[in-house]
Amino acid sequence: TGPAHAPDPEPLRLDAKNKTFIWSSEGERIVDPQKTVLENPAVTEITQEGQYIDTFQLPYQMVMSAKDFGPRQNGVFEGLTFTNDYHYLYVSVEEPLHQDGPRAGTADSTGIVRFIKWDIASKKPLAQYAYQIDPVAYPPVTPSAFKINGISDILSIKKNQFLVIERSYSTGRLSCTIKIFLADMKHAENIAGLSSLKNKPDVKMISKKLLLNMDNLGFYIDNIEGVTFGPKLSNGKRSLIFIADNNFNPLEKSQFLLFEID
Repeated sequence: TGPAHAPDPEPLRLDAKNKTFIWSSEGERIVDPQKTVLENPAVTEITQEGQYIDTFQLPYQMVMSAKDFGPRQNGVFEGLTFTNDYHYLYVSVEEPLHQDGPRAGTADSTGIVRFIKWDIASKKPLAQYAYQIDPVAYPPVTPSAFKINGISDILSIKKNQFLVIERSYSTGRLSCTIKIFLADMKHAENIAGLSSLKNKPDVKMISKKLLLNMDNLGFYIDNIEGVTFGPKLSNGKRSLIFIADNNFNPLEKSQFLLFEID
């Protein structure tokens, strides 16, 4: 409800099979006495010239609401990846939905986010899977100051397996803590029928294994929000590229990090 707002674009990927782009927007959620703005997140297909083609059908759990249900503001569709055959699309939610539980804390985290699987041809959602995020890496400068840990992007590497970027930031510390996980959903259950994940301790979630904590690289790491495979290197190995968003902040940096994959 309320006035329309510009989209909040996050990931953008090329569908090499259909020669189109698919991108997502986080929508908007402002609920206060002065105004209420509820704009749904979206996943949209466009031509390579930027013309609209179609929008993917949204699961009911992802609809913005003024109540404690649905996505949090600026914590929705951050990660997007195709399966290798381009039949399916996976999109990750950055932070837990209101009905699924609390955001990540500093001491520990029970925060659970959702991955959504769509059929690209029909644009219909097929399944959802649960993934537990890590705690916020460092306490903020004051307990009430802003802090976050969530998923900023995902990349399919083989059937049922993804690279997952968890990005943690705390007020008072300019750099971000970026952790790269190998996630496997082989044994995860489809939770599309669950409106809430609270009091569901037996849900079989996506498993994860830490591959890299960028704090250990020994140099400043900014707001890493994207990952993609790059070209083959001169030694024949594949490259992996991470990109940082500087948020239009002069204190932050745009970064490209190039890795060699063994």
